[in-house]
Amino acid sequence: MSATPVAAGETRQRARRAPRREQPVEQAPLFEGGRRHVLDLDDFTKEEIEHVLRNADGMREVLSRDTRKTPALRGKTVMTLFYEASTRTRVSFEQAGKILGADVINVQASGGSTSTAKGESLLNTLKTLEAMRIDVLVVRHPHSGAPYFAARHLDASVVNAGDGMHAHPTQALLDLYTMRRHLGRIEGMRVAIIGDILYSRVARSNLWGLRTMGAEVTVCAPRTLLPSGWRPGTVIDEGGAFAGVRVARGVEEAVEGADVVMALRIQQERQAAGHLPSLREYAREYGINAARMKLAKPGALLMHPGPMNEGVEVDTDVAHGPQAVIEEQVSNGVAVRMAVLYTLISRPRSNG
Repeated sequence: MSATPVAAGETRQRARRAPRREQPVEQAPLFEGGRRHVLDLDDFTKEEIEHVLRNADGMREVLSRDTRKTPALRGKTVMTLFYEASTRTRVSFEQAGKILGADVINVQASGGSTSTAKGESLLNTLKTLEAMRIDVLVVRHPHSGAPYFAARHLDASVVNAGDGMHAHPTQALLDLYTMRRHLGRIEGMRVAIIGDILYSRVARSNLWGLRTMGAEVTVCAPRTLLPSGWRPGTVIDEGGAFAGVRVARGVEEAVEGADVVMALRIQQERQAAGHLPSLREYAREYGINAARMKLAKPGALLMHPGPMNEGVEVDTDVAHGPQAVIEEQVSNGVAVRMAVLYTLISRPRSNG
């Protein structure tokens, strides 16, 4: 398949003539100017986010086929380089690349057998990757800013799969996509984000994306897990996309009238560092249970980026209830990451 998107009518005609496994992917036009990297959503326009969500619709159609395979990225190479363990995100990118027909190479840099674990610097690793002439590097790193460093030293496109406490853009994109599929739109929707706002890269990217798309966002967290200057009962008035975010005094206030309730994962080390008295107390004060979900709008969505600590962030009966779309977030993640990979690899490449 040509990397150039095909008109809808022509796509359907070709799909009827072609064998099942060769069906093309129906896509929206590429980003204007050709976006080279996906490092966070802070530099995405509303139109660019909408572009990814539209393309994810086409990718979701591919995933619904009996034969989930397309030659869209045949001959292209995607490498995943993970310095942190992450089965969910890594497998999602791997599946996305393979369904699109790309060659996918996985490097688990956190293991003891890799050169990175034996002292090789990130720069040396990137030079090695550059020699392999890969098309996309998907990187997860414990240090904030590492994907930006990689983007400066590679001709390949770089996708940030999570860097330190900074960003996780494709998680935010799949969250936005899940909301849009159920609610029809994001603009004007009321979203409550509960949990570790200070350290969560998922929260930060979601705040960028949600505010860019026009959602009304309320956050709630223990004071020790709020950014400096964010005080309960106030509205953030600092510049940037966080302006207008409301900080609730408690969970009940945050979820009341919400269209979406998003619980964030609490890391065990937060308790060890003194940010939380105990996980039991956190569950009592901030956990999402049936009584609290009843304060949201009827049919409100319950979301969680995973992996989830059932009984801490979300009660078990609610986590597996009819309002939860947590498993759907996982499947939507493959479609969104397919859309991201396709768009980046399809951009005009530089000759340098």
